[in-house]
Amino acid sequence: MIHIAIANRQRALPVDRRRLRRALCAILKDEGIADAEISLAIVDDRTIRQLHRRYLGQDEATDVLSFVLERSEGRLEGEVIVSADTARREAARYGNSPADELLLYVIHGTLHLAGYRDDTRRARAAMRAKERLYLVHVRQHNMQ
Repeated sequence: MIHIAIANRQRALPVDRRRLRRALCAILKDEGIADAEISLAIVDDRTIRQLHRRYLGQDEATDVLSFVLERSEGRLEGEVIVSADTARREAARYGNSPADELLLYVIHGTLHLAGYRDDTRRARAAMRAKERLYLVHVRQHNMQ
């Protein structure tokens, strides 16, 4: 069973919980994860900066943080934290709407939970391809 808890702790952007949940579920299904407990928090830059400093020692806001709490065959427990302030600020730079930029952060963080990495050129290219795939998938599903 997949359980996704979404906490919206910001006011910069409206949050479409169904859309975010759809993206998370698609990734988990495609990665063969049938049993998951995922916590998704949408926060402001101040909050994500505090978490970034506390857990990674970097005193700056970031777009997304993800933490694996448990991962085993077919089972995943983790947290994804995204900044709505950063999504709103960076969206135009990448040609996205703020909602799509936020969705991209959720997809990115969830892919990290599923085991994807972006610390080499090859891994980053594979991750970017997956991000585009899921972004298109969720956009198309919303049009139907």
